[in-house]
Amino acid sequence: MQKYIIKKDQKKTILIGKSGKYFIDLVGQGAEVEILGSFLAQNDDFIDVEVTVHHKAKNTLANTTLRGVARDQSRIRLFGRIVINEGCGLSNSFLTERVLLLSNQASAEAVPELEILTDDVKCSHAASVSEIPSEQLFYLMSRGIQKKQAEDLIIQGFLKI
Repeated sequence: MQKYIIKKDQKKTILIGKSGKYFIDLVGQGAEVEILGSFLAQNDDFIDVEVTVHHKAKNTLANTTLRGVARDQSRIRLFGRIVINEGCGLSNSFLTERVLLLSNQASAEAVPELEILTDDVKCSHAASVSEIPSEQLFYLMSRGIQKKQAEDLIIQGFLKI
């Protein structure tokens, strides 16, 4: 478990690259955090990531983006939670979880959760699990790039933070 405390008027970027539980507390007005996670699961890997962003002061900002790619028989689980306490208005928090599946045996779960206990906030979440769009592969392959190399290029772009 890793815990981060973001204090009054502090700005922080947190990079996540491995399984684990991450707790981020915004405890002072004006606190801002950007959380970026990028994961590649191969063979029989299991990547399990839980991120909780807790707004404990008003006028705070958090932006969380988690991306994963699952190959072979690997599994990815992304769980994100945003909590905004009572009396913490004017807070903004956004959570995005995206996973690409590259085989029929790979699996993924993207679970976003919001717990908003006050008014006057902006808060949203998005989650998707999909394959590489065939149009993207077709475009690269029509320019002479082999399928494996085209997949690798798309994956590199997708995981780039």
